[in-house]
Amino acid sequence: MYGPEVINDLRAKAKTIRIDALQLMKQSGICWIGGSFSQADIVVALVFHHMRHDPLNPKWEDRDRLIVSKSHCCETVYAALAEAGYFSKDLYSSYARCNAVLQAHTDRRAPGIDYSGGSLGQGLSFAIGEALGARTDHATRYRVFCIMGDGELNEGQVWEAMMSAVHHKVDNLIVIIDHNKFQSTTEVSVKMNIEPIGEKWRTFGWDVSEIDGHDFNQILGALEKADTVSGKPHAIIAHTVMTKGVPAFENKNYHWAWLSDEMYAEAMQALK
Repeated sequence: MYGPEVINDLRAKAKTIRIDALQLMKQSGICWIGGSFSQADIVVALVFHHMRHDPLNPKWEDRDRLIVSKSHCCETVYAALAEAGYFSKDLYSSYARCNAVLQAHTDRRAPGIDYSGGSLGQGLSFAIGEALGARTDHATRYRVFCIMGDGELNEGQVWEAMMSAVHHKVDNLIVIIDHNKFQSTTEVSVKMNIEPIGEKWRTFGWDVSEIDGHDFNQILGALEKADTVSGKPHAIIAHTVMTKGVPAFENKNYHWAWLSDEMYAEAMQALK
């Protein structure tokens, strides 16, 4: 268990980045609010507690890497990086515009972003390459954290990558699955049932933890446990709530939406 000061600080950060992400979404009107908010507590635990990184030196070779495979859910990632000091929040006004630093999918032109995303299912393969790269000339064997959506487990490339990670014993790779139960058009169980997720990953040879993805004690505990695993990669299945933090929108399929003035006002009122 972690002290109340640590947990309360992380909860405050999570509230801040949800509010900031909402303001960022308002600039363009487009949003992936459901998955962005469901992963927010995971992003906060990584950026503000667990990862080794330096906002003043974004390209530090021995930094831990964060690969957001579900890269369309970039809003809370950008908000966390801005809050951490990687870039000014003034950039929010240009979100998702042509040639902007903050694109509508994670893009490496933004300081602190390590993976330019697009098609789903490719982030894990990229993360494995990054993890293998830590075996070369680095003073510290950095860790690679890869956030994935449950819907993208439909992609065959993911399962090939899962085998590859075990084969190469990339034990500095930690995958966190944002298991919010929804994907673009419907519930994951309706589109392509992927259960039992934990059993499948274990069968492929991964060390696996299952947690409440909004409980900071459980998130931090699982991340620390992953650091003790040797000889195999680790997967954390984080059970989350779609659009967590806005009760009226929770457990509804806000995979993508036009952010109306009414939606913005209701969400902001709930968050504040």
